[in-house]
Amino acid sequence: MHSAQLGTNEYHSYYQPYISTLGDVALLPALTDGKSDFSDFINAIPEKKKDFRYQEGKWTVAEVLQHLIDAERVFQYRALRFSRGDKTPLPGFDQDDYVPASRADQKTLAAIGDEFLAVREASIHLFSYLNDDELQRIGVASNADMSVRALGFIICGHQEHHKRILEERYLD
Repeated sequence: MHSAQLGTNEYHSYYQPYISTLGDVALLPALTDGKSDFSDFINAIPEKKKDFRYQEGKWTVAEVLQHLIDAERVFQYRALRFSRGDKTPLPGFDQDDYVPASRADQKTLAAIGDEFLAVREASIHLFSYLNDDELQRIGVASNADMSVRALGFIICGHQEHHKRILEERYLD
C-alpha cells in the first residue's frame, strides 16, 4: 500500500499537506523508518531546548513533541475503530486543549522519546496486521470520511510536518 494509491475521497483536504510531505511511500516502511528516524531526532535535541518557544504563545519543543504523540494516539484509535467496521461517527479533538493538559513541561525529553517509541510501536503493530479490505474501510471523523490507510499516512506526514517546523523554527 503506497500513499500515491490514496484517493482524495479518503481524507479531508486539511490533511493533504501531511500526505504530500511524504511523496510516494509504502505505509509500513514509512511507519518503521519514521520510528527510528524520529527517535534519533528527539535524542539529538538538547534538554535545555525542551522549554524553548520561538514566539510568545507558541508551543514549546516538549509541547510539539507531546502533540505528535497525542495526535498519533487519536489517529490510531480512529484506525482501529474503522478497521473493525465501526460506523459510529467520531468527534474531532481540539489540539489546543490537549497541549496544556499534557503537562509536557513536566517530562524530560528522554521520557517523551520513550513515550513516542511506545506509541509508534503500537501503530506499527496495528497497521501490520490489517489486510487490504480493512485498510480501505472508511469511517467518519470530524464530520469527514477517512480511510484506515489514510490515517496511517496522516500519522507519518503529521510527524514529518512538525519535524520540519522544529528544525526551522526551534532548533535552527
